[in-house]
Amino acid sequence: MRLPAALSALVLIAPVTGWAASAPTQAPDPVVTQLLAHHALYTLTFNAKATSQQQSGSDITGARGTMGYEVLDACDGWAVRQKLQMTVTNSEGTDVKMTSDYTTWESKDGLKFRFHMTQMTDSNVTSQTDGDASLTAGGGTGQAHYTRPRDQTKLLPAGTYFPTAHTVAILAAARSGKKFLAIPLFDGTDENGTEDSSIAIVDWKQPFPTSYPALTSLPSARVRLAFFDRKPATTTPTYQVGLRYWENGVADDMQMDFGDFVMDAKMTEFTAQPKKC
Repeated sequence: MRLPAALSALVLIAPVTGWAASAPTQAPDPVVTQLLAHHALYTLTFNAKATSQQQSGSDITGARGTMGYEVLDACDGWAVRQKLQMTVTNSEGTDVKMTSDYTTWESKDGLKFRFHMTQMTDSNVTSQTDGDASLTAGGGTGQAHYTRPRDQTKLLPAGTYFPTAHTVAILAAARSGKKFLAIPLFDGTDENGTEDSSIAIVDWKQPFPTSYPALTSLPSARVRLAFFDRKPATTTPTYQVGLRYWENGVADDMQMDFGDFVMDAKMTEFTAQPKKC
């Protein structure tokens, strides 16, 4: 799971400045993981304690929202939609509604990708990206063609991953006992092209009881992800997220810092989608 680059920076519990320079750059072969087509709904709640510890002088006094996440097996690829809706309250008692709607299609070989994202504040569109991208086999270079916000083509560096392949690579690394990864990622949420991602894998946990039978029998990994601009290169993350991934790609137990405030995200609905291929 990957939240779009929206609504300010997305960050997590622990600082990870410097990961990009120190993490290994080789991701494992991602083809071994079988992802689950599913629908999930997450409830987002304001974490006042973490906000006060992480931020100083914040104007945000409250926030609430939901995030819907749907993965469909489109036979030749994975179709994903992620919609985030949040209302933020400032110190003057004013509510601001923010929405991010992000849809993608990614081929199962990880070489082709289409993307669309719209971000809104209240009724105003603040950002939009549309386009497609492709990579050469064997970890070679690629390119992304944007039609919005303007017509342009960006080169993708060797070793770039698209989002679903990125998730699968993390799971493969966790299963094999790796603790750190650094992977270039292109997800189409920003018009600047590829960004760097650094991943710390905290554990690979054997199955434990959950509220969802489809997850109870599976191992899972607790991971922390940080994302960095490539140009200009920086050691300060633009955003980060921490979550638990089950072996089939389902995610839960997230903590996110949006720059001025921290939110917890808990999965409140989960349904496996039937396989139609």
